[in-house]
Amino acid sequence: MSSPSRYRCTSCGNLTRFDVTTSRRTRAYHHYTVGGELSVEDEQVLDEQVESVECRWCGAAGRVEALDADAAEAASVPEA
Repeated sequence: MSSPSRYRCTSCGNLTRFDVTTSRRTRAYHHYTVGGELSVEDEQVLDEQVESVECRWCGAAGRVEALDADAAEAASVPEA
């Protein structure tokens, strides 16, 4: 799986707060105690799709862009 994207809202400039909706397909080892309590161990993400990203500040959907690694680093470093 790739690392999570960094996002930027093109409407308000937000770089820090987003509602991200994803779908995941996973495989996990389920371990039940004798008392019936579940413990999920060794979970592997087999597939993950980002369905939508919405700006938490202004609510813009469809106006949020994923930044590449260089743009994300430049956006998080304040100019001197």
